Amino acid sequence: MDTLLLTASDVRRLATLSDAVEAVQHAFDAHGRAAVQMPAKVYLDVPGVGDFRAMPAAMEGAAGLKWVNSHPDNPAKHGLPSVMGMYVLSDPETALPVAVMDATLLTALRTGAAAAVATRHLARPGARTLGIVGAGVQSEFLIEAHQVLGDWEIVVADRSPDAAARVAKAYGGRVGTVQEASACDVVCTATPSRTPVVQAGWVVDGAHVNAMGADAEGKQELEEALLHRASVFWDDAVQASHSGEVNVPLHHGSFTEDDVVATLGEVVCGAHAGRPSPTAVTVFDSTGLAVQDLALAARIVQAAKAAGVGRSFDFRA
Repeated sequence: MDTLLLTASDVRRLATLSDAVEAVQHAFDAHGRAAVQMPAKVYLDVPGVGDFRAMPAAMEGAAGLKWVNSHPDNPAKHGLPSVMGMYVLSDPETALPVAVMDATLLTALRTGAAAAVATRHLARPGARTLGIVGAGVQSEFLIEAHQVLGDWEIVVADRSPDAAARVAKAYGGRVGTVQEASACDVVCTATPSRTPVVQAGWVVDGAHVNAMGADAEGKQELEEALLHRASVFWDDAVQASHSGEVNVPLHHGSFTEDDVVATLGEVVCGAHAGRPSPTAVTVFDSTGLAVQDLALAARIVQAAKAAGVGRSFDFRA
């Protein structure tokens, strides 16, 4: 059996955020039912530069591994994306690699989709304003994934006025302060900050917050008081306690795992009701799950085979 090679342009041609949202929803459902194998991601630090991460996962009919990095200074220093990745999708029965594919776009797609799935299940009905805190590349995928759910009035905030203006113009939104973006019905934070940027008092009753930026030890985007005020849901207990939005207060002992309501997967699969009331504030602590990558990679490979996209090769030759 040959292996399919999919480049970044192949993935861009095949993948849609609508497909990504449905694939990630399926991944959360399987995770909530404990129908996946997903060891915690492994970090390989490069001091002063960034880190690498190995993310294996298996679910019915598929197994795979993503090798991905986070090098924040790459764009300025090397003209490269801060996040790049490669995915190997394998046949669980034979162990042969089904596909080797670019995972840079895949990572951005599934991250945006994860926020949209959280919003679908945790935001209050009628939510229509979307605040984006952090106008980097990921912000565009967050907006587009939410547009799969419906139309939004968008407010974009960033420490760079030019970055905020570019994103706001591209999606028909407006530039606002972090306080204004934090006062929307749904708030998505996508920064690499190690100091809270969203204050508890800025978030309105009934809001939902997707905390997407904290994905490594020491990162923190939300004022801790917001976590105590909110119903907190995380994607995975092991990962989030180590590297999610809650990792810093957990380390300090001012927040405990018992303060977390449930995983998002438990909400998606129906094991937990989710939002407790229309006026409650909900927070989704996202670290990024390997099973999300797996579900989306499998869907992209299926689409590639149907469309005749990619190049086949025998890696054993």
